[in-house]
Amino acid sequence: MTKYRSICRQELDRALFAGFVRRQEVTRCWRKVDGAWVIRDVPFVDDWNETDYAALVDCLRRTLAQGGFVYGAFQNGILKGFVSVEAGPLGSRGQYRDLSSLHVSQELRGQGIGAVLFLSAARWAAGQGGQKLYISAHSAVESQAFYRKMGCVEAEEYDPAHTAAEPCDCQLEYLLTDQT
Repeated sequence: MTKYRSICRQELDRALFAGFVRRQEVTRCWRKVDGAWVIRDVPFVDDWNETDYAALVDCLRRTLAQGGFVYGAFQNGILKGFVSVEAGPLGSRGQYRDLSSLHVSQELRGQGIGAVLFLSAARWAAGQGGQKLYISAHSAVESQAFYRKMGCVEAEEYDPAHTAAEPCDCQLEYLLTDQT
């Protein structure tokens, strides 16, 4: 049984992620070519090393310290998924709240955990005055299928920091209506 709860700053350390498997074997990705989205063969394995986990812990701690949201999915007390949303507004009108991470452990993907985490983030963002979630999302076909299923569409406005940091990501948005 999966239990969901907020994650506090004090518990954010590498040990929290000991039972979490980031690994994703990617074969195809969406790419924008001449203004149109196309699927390309781009095989690689996306996984985190110890340096990546250390950076993740720092980022999530910073998210909470700045008033953001970090929420987890646990099975038998072991973290198996998490989502984070930054506190500050994003976008030319402050219309966005940045969904900075959403990950489900490899062995549990496709079981609805990501949807629960995503909707929890949407409710929180709406409660903070956001009109839309902004998602700089992995371009893997599977990742994009998840976000499209949740109702995300291409962002009306691209955030320059996100596009510079991850030029292959798909920039998406999600309208925050009736989330509170």
